[in-house]
Amino acid sequence: MYPIVLGLHNIMRWIVLIVGILATVRAFMGWLGKRPWTDRDNKLGLYFTISLDVQLLLGLLLYVVLSPITTAAFSDFGAAMADPTTRFWLVEHISMMIVAVILGHVGRTLSKKATVDTKKHQRAAIFFALALLAILAAIPWFRPLLPF
Repeated sequence: MYPIVLGLHNIMRWIVLIVGILATVRAFMGWLGKRPWTDRDNKLGLYFTISLDVQLLLGLLLYVVLSPITTAAFSDFGAAMADPTTRFWLVEHISMMIVAVILGHVGRTLSKKATVDTKKHQRAAIFFALALLAILAAIPWFRPLLPF
């Protein structure tokens, strides 16, 4: 089960990045180009937050139940914190990704609540960009980029 969920989590990373980049670029173009907020803008934000949620659920399943890394780390937390790679998985990766999910949802919520199209785009652009920065900072670039 672990390899399957890990593979799905790895594939989902690319979906999150692609949809997040599309949503962010479109929001910046709308903000800077003073374009109207459209159904496509709304849907891209929705798809971005959905992909973040699915990725978070897969990640939590790995973190809490399936991962041999976290299972071993929880048995000797002190030693795990002394090892940079284990600490990355145990604390840094999950913390930054939870922050990214929160930022994505805040951006979507604030953009929906804004009454002026420029503000909708501005809020989406800022928060989606911050979410993407957190994701990029916490992606394990030292692991294979493709699951096969």
